[in-house]
Amino acid sequence: MSGVGLDPKTAPTFPMAAKAMLGDTQLRKNVRHATDVIQGKRARVVGEMPDWQELREAGRQIRQHTMEYLDFYLEEFEANCTRAGGVVHWARDAEEARGIVVGLVKASGSDEVIKIKSMTTEEIELNTALEAAGIHAFETDLAELIIQLGEDRPSHIVVPALHKNRQQIREIFQRKMNLPELGERPEDLADAARMFLREKFLRVKTAVSGANFLIAETGGVCVVESEGNGRMCLTLPETLITIAGIDKVLPRFQDLEVMLQLLPRSATGERMNPYNSIWTGVDAADGPRVFHVVLMDNARTEILADEEARQTLNCIRCGACQNACPVYRQTGGHAYGSVYAGPIGAILTPQLQEMQHAQSLPYASSLCGACYEVCPVKINIPEVLIHLRNRVVRQNTAGVAGFFDVEAGAMKAMAMIFRSERRFRAAQRLGRVAERPLVHKDVQGEGWIGWLPGLLGGWTQVRDLREMPKETFREWWERRGGNGN
Repeated sequence: MSGVGLDPKTAPTFPMAAKAMLGDTQLRKNVRHATDVIQGKRARVVGEMPDWQELREAGRQIRQHTMEYLDFYLEEFEANCTRAGGVVHWARDAEEARGIVVGLVKASGSDEVIKIKSMTTEEIELNTALEAAGIHAFETDLAELIIQLGEDRPSHIVVPALHKNRQQIREIFQRKMNLPELGERPEDLADAARMFLREKFLRVKTAVSGANFLIAETGGVCVVESEGNGRMCLTLPETLITIAGIDKVLPRFQDLEVMLQLLPRSATGERMNPYNSIWTGVDAADGPRVFHVVLMDNARTEILADEEARQTLNCIRCGACQNACPVYRQTGGHAYGSVYAGPIGAILTPQLQEMQHAQSLPYASSLCGACYEVCPVKINIPEVLIHLRNRVVRQNTAGVAGFFDVEAGAMKAMAMIFRSERRFRAAQRLGRVAERPLVHKDVQGEGWIGWLPGLLGGWTQVRDLREMPKETFREWWERRGGNGN
C-alpha cells in the first residue's frame, strides 16, 4: 500500500504547507538538483529540433480539437475498443471508478495486483481502496516502488521520488527488502528492485495500468515508460485493467507521431521513450485474456464546460512546468496537497475539486510564465491561474459573505481610492504619516518596513518593504512647472 495520500479536501493551505517544506533543506536540495538535471537534458534535445515550435503548435491544435469534439471521440474509442475484444466501463467520479476496479479485481479471482505508474490511480487513491478490500497492490515503476516502500507520497508527475536521494533510497531498500549489505551504487539499487519485482511479475495474474493516450481511431491504449516494468505488466498477467481520465483520448493513431516527440523531450529529456507500448483489445495468442478500460470523468466535464479553463485538459502529464517553476523548485510537490503538483496542479486540482477545496493553489505562482514557455502543448497556465483566482474571489464573496470578507472589503476600498486622483493623493499623504512608527533606517540611511499589522503582514513575512518616497513623481513634475526643467 502507498504512503499517506495527498487529499486536497484535508490538506493544509499552500502557504502553510510551503512554509513547512522550506524548512527541509535536504528536500529542497534534492528537488533543485533533480530538476536542474532534467531541464539541462531537455534543453539539449529540444535544441536539436529545428521545428520544435511547430511541433508544439501541432500538439496544441490536436488537443484543442479533441476537447471540442470529446464526446464523439470517446464514443468512437468505446466502439473500436469493444470491437477488438476490450470491455469499456464509464465512471462518473472517483468513488465509482474505485468500485469498478475493485469489483473487476475480485472477479478475476486475485487478491493481488501489479501496477504500472499512473497518476490517475493516485488521483482516486486506488491503492487505499484495494487494501481496504483485501487486495494488495504492488507498484512496479521504480520511483513508485520507492514511494510505496517508504510509505511516502509522490512529489512529481513524472519522477514521483524526485525528492529522495540515493542514500535515502538505499536505506528504504535495506529496511523493506531485508538487504542489510546492499551497496549504494545505482546498479546495486536497480538490481535489488529487479529481483524484488521479478517474483511479482511471474506470479501475480492481474494488472492495473493507467494510460498516456487512448486512440479513438483504433480503440487502442498507449503507455510510455523508461524501465520496461510496465511492459511486463501489460504482457504477463491474465487480466489487465486500464483506468484513464476521459481527457486522455487522441483522435487518430497518426497523432502519436506528434505526441511521442513532444512528451519524452519535455518529460525526461529523452529523444524517445525506451518503451512505447500500444495494445488494442485482446488476442488469443498473446497478452492478457481479459482487458477492461475504465473511462473516468471525475469533474473533467465541468472543466470542459469552462471555455477559459478548458485548456487545462490539454495536459499530457510531462511535468515540464514543474521543473521550470521557481515556486515548485523551492517547495517540492508535497506542499500542493495533491498528486498533481506544480503549475499544472495549481490549475487542475482546484477544478477537480469543483473549486470547493485547494483554493489556495491558484495563488501558488508568481505568474512569471516559465510554465507556459516549456509546455509542449502550449497551455497558458498563467492565464488559467488568473481566471481561477477570479472564480475563487467571486465564489467567496457572493451574497452576504461578501460584506464580511476583510480582503474583499479592502480591495473595494482600494478601487474607490484609485478611481479618484484627489482620494489617491490623500491616501498617499495618510500613508506617509501612518508608516512613521514602522520605519527603521539601515546603515545607508534608507528607510525600511520589516513588520506590518494584520492582513498586510503577509507582505513582510519574508521580505522588507521600502518606506514611501517623500515626494511622488507627479508632485516632482508639478513642482518643476510641468515640463521637468
